[in-house]
Amino acid sequence: MKVRRVAVIGAGTMGNGIAHVCALGGLGVSLVDADAAALDRGLATIGRNLGRQLARGKITAEERAGALARIEGGRSLDAAAHADLVIEAVPEHASLKREIFAELDGVTPPGTILASNTSSISITAIAAATGRPGQVIGMHFMNPVPVMKLVEVIRGLRTSDATTAAVMEVARALGKTPVEARDFPGFVSNRILMPMINEAVFALMEGVADAEGIDTVMKLGMNHPMGPLALADLIGLDTCLNILEVLHRELGDDRYRPCPLLRQYVAAGWLGRKSGRGFHRYAPPG
Repeated sequence: MKVRRVAVIGAGTMGNGIAHVCALGGLGVSLVDADAAALDRGLATIGRNLGRQLARGKITAEERAGALARIEGGRSLDAAAHADLVIEAVPEHASLKREIFAELDGVTPPGTILASNTSSISITAIAAATGRPGQVIGMHFMNPVPVMKLVEVIRGLRTSDATTAAVMEVARALGKTPVEARDFPGFVSNRILMPMINEAVFALMEGVADAEGIDTVMKLGMNHPMGPLALADLIGLDTCLNILEVLHRELGDDRYRPCPLLRQYVAAGWLGRKSGRGFHRYAPPG
């Protein structure tokens, strides 16, 4: 199957990043968000990020103009009606994703592949909301999408070989490195990453060191490019909490129990970079 047109559902950080790389890769893109303000912010972010790439000599003026011309915004899932591939990038709530996939199943052609950018939720369970489970797959991009090379490709229990091959081909065409994973909670990336972040939050809560100290130890001692608490701020503390809750519930192991301090920060609205405050402080959003 040749993918020429993509619909990205959700214009937030991940969604606009996915739309960015797809348009730059020569695909027609519909970026869809029911929230008009969120859609406008997403389109504006793509323009700014393409501008940064141009200023750094990563792309040409023609490539920037072409990418922008290939993107159109939409407020309804009907905008996905002509897509060969749909990539859902809404918040990590299983019921919301199943609802969206059920609706997409009704508005897209029978041959369209439906992919989720989920970082932890079962692809098999999402696929069960559709009449085409063989064409449902996970396509987990990393943040920031225009920079990070990895795409986890997650096969649900009924995902077909043809669907997997098509998505692997798309990922490579976008300049990414796809890695196939089985449909287990957290897949590979978050199965390993989230316990490390959670343990860093426990160390902070227990007063082992302050946030700067914990991140410095991991950067200078373990050669990580970013400390675990700063990385959690980048991902979003609400997203980290959602993923840990999925891991804890689905695997039934207390090693994935979210740290109480993480819950407290999320309850306070301290979500990381996007709110201006997480384990570190940042300039106000916008």
